Amino acid sequence: MKPSEKSSNSQEILLNGAAKIPETTEKKRNNGLMKLSSYVLALRPWSLSASLMPTLLGSTIAYKYPSNADFNYFTLLLTVFTVISVHGAGNVVNTYFDYVKGIDNRKSDDRILVDHILTKDEVVSLGAYLYFAGCVGFILLAVLSPAKMEHLALVYFGGLSSSFLYTGGIGFKYIALGDVLILTIFGPISVLFAFMAQTGHAEWASMYYAIPLALNTEAILHSNNTRDSEADKKVGIVTLAIIIGHTASHVLYAFLLFTPYMMFMVASLKYSKWFMLPLVTLPSAFKIEKQFRSNNIHTVPKKTAKLNLFFGILYVLSCSLLPTLPYITKR
Repeated sequence: MKPSEKSSNSQEILLNGAAKIPETTEKKRNNGLMKLSSYVLALRPWSLSASLMPTLLGSTIAYKYPSNADFNYFTLLLTVFTVISVHGAGNVVNTYFDYVKGIDNRKSDDRILVDHILTKDEVVSLGAYLYFAGCVGFILLAVLSPAKMEHLALVYFGGLSSSFLYTGGIGFKYIALGDVLILTIFGPISVLFAFMAQTGHAEWASMYYAIPLALNTEAILHSNNTRDSEADKKVGIVTLAIIIGHTASHVLYAFLLFTPYMMFMVASLKYSKWFMLPLVTLPSAFKIEKQFRSNNIHTVPKKTAKLNLFFGILYVLSCSLLPTLPYITKR
């Protein structure tokens, strides 16, 4: 072989090698992004408004509290981080146990494990990391918050254990007690936790403000359980939707969906017109209820969760615009 040919071949090898390096790097980057998106999908991000809105509401009530002049925005961020971490962990635990118990299948809405997008070990690790992140957030929060650590810990670990026991351990979801748990966690508990983190004490009147969000959030769960009732029945799960049947489930869904709007109408007449802000979402609520009634309810849970987000934002905004909040008085 001539020297010129050797040189040409060497250059070709170098060029091909150089071309392969970026290609391999790009492939690794794409795989990393796909894995990251799978982890995010496992958190069920569409459902996180159920914990975010009560947390923001509790923080808003604390901001408007007459004797709370030192509202801490870093405490707010830590509270949101802590609550979202625990909620995400609870969703991951739900995914794991639904799969292990044979509830999730190819027709299920959550197919992270069914389609082998993530392995069981990866899901378990993700849940553990999220619970750890939530505990780190809580420790930092306890240092910053004026609340006594034992009081804040009581509320926090009550919420954390409930998020696990919803499907893990006792599995309240499987014995028709999941609805009670959701009403408690994604309402009074989240609002109280956020309020205590800012003010240092409990204001039981703040739980009154949690009722509209709690009912709206329960509508998400109930529509989800109604949609999955046939599949759940086959594997021996008992939910409220199965016990009462489809017709009564529709009545209950309508009650959960529209009662908060009636509460806001009364509040707007009695206290302030600002409470009419959440009524902007009422037309969307009617559309979703109509879809539920037609038995075409596959997308109803996600649509209800989206409604919950905008409903919650407007509710928090209405509370922030009021000069003083009813029932919230200086100690």
